[in-house]
Amino acid sequence: MADRYLSFTGTAPGRFLTRRLGLPQPAPLERRSLTGGLLRLTAGKSDLDLASVLTRTGLGPDDAGRPAAIVLDATGVRDVDSLAEVHAALHPVVRSVAASGRVVVLGAPLDPADHHQAAAQQALEGFTRSLGKEIGRGRTVNLVRLGDADAEAAESTLRFLLSPASAYVSGQVIEVQAADTPVTTPDDWDLPLAGRTALVTGAARGIGAAVAATLAGQGAHVVVLDVPRAEEEARKVAERLGGSALALDITAADAGERIAAALPGGLDVLIHNAGITRDRRLVNMDADRWSSVLDVNLASVLRTTDALLAAGTLNRGGRIVATASIAGLAGNAGQTNYGASKAGIAGLVRSLAPRALAAHGVTVNAVAPGFIETKMTAAVPLFIREAGRRMNSLAQGGLPADVAETTAWLAHPASGAVNGQVVRVCGQSLLGA
Repeated sequence: MADRYLSFTGTAPGRFLTRRLGLPQPAPLERRSLTGGLLRLTAGKSDLDLASVLTRTGLGPDDAGRPAAIVLDATGVRDVDSLAEVHAALHPVVRSVAASGRVVVLGAPLDPADHHQAAAQQALEGFTRSLGKEIGRGRTVNLVRLGDADAEAAESTLRFLLSPASAYVSGQVIEVQAADTPVTTPDDWDLPLAGRTALVTGAARGIGAAVAATLAGQGAHVVVLDVPRAEEEARKVAERLGGSALALDITAADAGERIAAALPGGLDVLIHNAGITRDRRLVNMDADRWSSVLDVNLASVLRTTDALLAAGTLNRGGRIVATASIAGLAGNAGQTNYGASKAGIAGLVRSLAPRALAAHGVTVNAVAPGFIETKMTAAVPLFIREAGRRMNSLAQGGLPADVAETTAWLAHPASGAVNGQVVRVCGQSLLGA
């Protein structure tokens, strides 16, 4: 469904009226290309070598005083005094960032032996999230914490955050650690998944179909999995993408074994997208509504992941990306079942990620969508739908493509240093952190 309010605020009368009434003024998000150069700044003492990686993002130096993106290296911030350098660096230039531009702050892990450094680095999170909520004009602000990783290990993350693909990702804190397995640099960054096989569950429509299309566009052979009653739709999606379809009830006890049998050559990317809602307030929720949501959204993810890892179906260097939700991180009235299932996904990711990487060379991450414009959200009552659209820093709903692009970044062969992360795709929703 078209966002008529967004269109209205793009007109002269709309701008005038919404300003007079103090209403949100969303800016159309640029999802194709960023216009302008890159400005690199530093706060604190740092010897981080960013030059070659930032050059490869495709954004040249800012020569016009209107940067498309700013990267602030704050890895050397160790105390309150050096936090002043963060202000000094960004204060004069943040207003000049182009519409739909990017601000990326680079931070360091919190040092448990130095509470001054820990306080200063933690302060960067509050700074980043606050700036994201005030910067406006479709611009985003994110924080990347570099653990023991170097800039090369963070390349896929920086490329993503400094590109139109991250249009609906803002206010996020992403940790990048040196990978236990080598980070694979693709021969072609436009086709990083060439020669790889990806399976997407719940891919016959909506976000799942968008994820499948994005992965196929990056070179993957995509297996489109959905329930038997959606087999025809799944086959149409697979045919359009040059992939294959697999009709399967993901909640079946032997679903993992059947997937493994269908993929004798193994699997490189596993996307857990299948999900359902059965909303009711807890006092009105029967046991079937509770159990069906938990079974599809969480139990099936646990069972199939365990089975595929045990069978060795996921190839070394593989990627698992599950779909959580801001409902699981911040809660939502009428969705105790759904919120529980999606919070469970976050717990799965954080617990399994280090063990899966150590034992199988596979990373495990999750995306947590907010209000995404789908057929499901189009059916939401008008006032609730408008609240969902406006209650984020970008004052609009996201698109399935936004979730798909974030998923593709986590599935990227060069994203091996990103593990155990739950990344919100919500325009920095005002709900939760």
